[in-house]
Amino acid sequence: MAAYQYVYVMKNLTKSYPGGREVFKGITLSFLPTAKIGVLGPNGAGKSTLMNIIDGILQPDSGSIRIDGNPIRIDSPAMAQRMGIGFVHQEIALCADISVAENIFMAETAQSRRRLMGGADLIARATEVLAPLADIDPRLPAGRLSISQQQLVEIAKALTLDCRILILDEPTGVLTPAEADHLFRILKGLRDHGKTIILITHKLREIMDTTDNVSVMRRGTMVGTVKTAETSPQALAELMVGRKVLLEVEKRPVAPGRDVLVVENLSVQTDGVARLKGVSLTIRAGEILGIAGVAGNGQSELLQALGGIAQATGRITLNGVDLPLKGRKANGQTRRAAGIAHVPEDRQNLGLIMDFAAWENVGFGYHNAPEYQMNALFMDNAALKADTARKMATFDVRPPIPTLPAKSFSGGNQQKIVVAREIERNPDLLLVGQPTRGVDIGAIEFIHKQIVALRDAGKAVLLVSVELDEIMSLSDRILVMFDGKIMGERDPETTNERDLGLLMAGMTGSEAQGKET
Repeated sequence: MAAYQYVYVMKNLTKSYPGGREVFKGITLSFLPTAKIGVLGPNGAGKSTLMNIIDGILQPDSGSIRIDGNPIRIDSPAMAQRMGIGFVHQEIALCADISVAENIFMAETAQSRRRLMGGADLIARATEVLAPLADIDPRLPAGRLSISQQQLVEIAKALTLDCRILILDEPTGVLTPAEADHLFRILKGLRDHGKTIILITHKLREIMDTTDNVSVMRRGTMVGTVKTAETSPQALAELMVGRKVLLEVEKRPVAPGRDVLVVENLSVQTDGVARLKGVSLTIRAGEILGIAGVAGNGQSELLQALGGIAQATGRITLNGVDLPLKGRKANGQTRRAAGIAHVPEDRQNLGLIMDFAAWENVGFGYHNAPEYQMNALFMDNAALKADTARKMATFDVRPPIPTLPAKSFSGGNQQKIVVAREIERNPDLLLVGQPTRGVDIGAIEFIHKQIVALRDAGKAVLLVSVELDEIMSLSDRILVMFDGKIMGERDPETTNERDLGLLMAGMTGSEAQGKET
């Protein structure tokens, strides 16, 4: 087949960062028109860097790029858009204080250098773009939306561009299964109408269900490109990691002990709106309690109240001791001192300070730990850097350089830094929100093992995840939330995704059971 029959060809691309750190070498990849292509690889393999080169954010050190057979240098995202390339990035980058409609058409007006139209015309156009994706009021400020709604707005932004190639980097990381299925139906329609879809994801089921071909990167090289119909999840996992990977969570039968956390009538209000409405629950030593639900139904507020980020009313006791819910002492530092570790859902805004080095981020919240103290006045930065290097090696953070700022790491490696910091403190209670968001299959296996090891050591774990597979495989009990309230409890051994989905849609336990039968 002649090269010009490919819509896009990269040949022998190399890329290194300052200091000689090589990201990838000799990458060759071709995209056919009207195809859905998956790009897989462990965190730090170079996937996002490669896509940033396609989008004009970065430039390769060597190699060639051709579009429709013509050599080209894409030197900016604006040029990529002019060449028909749209990009939905992994991390959400909406302007929180302006409307959804203004966010959707911002790129279009910047490209054409026209003033943003206003009023009914803008709202009508935004409503039309959003309609296939979700029921979102385009007049709302983007900051008022749930994380999953913000992700759908990011996708809507890309769809407004007249792109031939649409790249989506982990697009379903914050979507429910139903939202993800709906998105893939839309992408199939775009492919059928002549678009090339490139999906970067760590979710093997998505790759198997939605792509035509899949290319796998590992440690900066392209290790294989196969037809999806001719491979399997296990084979792809082995290509990604370079070894056999356990795709199922292994854990011994639960043997719960004493009550560690007791929550009574917990409520949270933000901006005068009740987000958490009288939630009560108990977690015992040696068990994992999973919280399922569509994003935006109170799970985030529950984690934040327990972690000392959000002020609340009600009662929380840890190991029989009441924890403050309001005032200066209701903070994360007090919670950590009591024996609570917290992996927040939003790693970039709540888990890390992006401009600070990895070693500084590892010390946040634990800077008073004895092992980090030189004397009564000064921290032992060398000890903290050495501990960070050890954690990076244990959790396979790439690159393993403690002095790099957090923003220099991929999203998955940022997640590993947060998880390593919290899990390694051996807490009485681990609060963990979306523990494997944006993390590759090998790291998912490792993080799951660490969570189960805490549970088996007699610790209590509260798990919040939009991944129902993760909730069902890790949890010993499952609570389902809707509209800020607990809708019901399920045993993961006897429930299924349909049963949980009915509860997530707001049906009572008896209604859901009736629907299932």
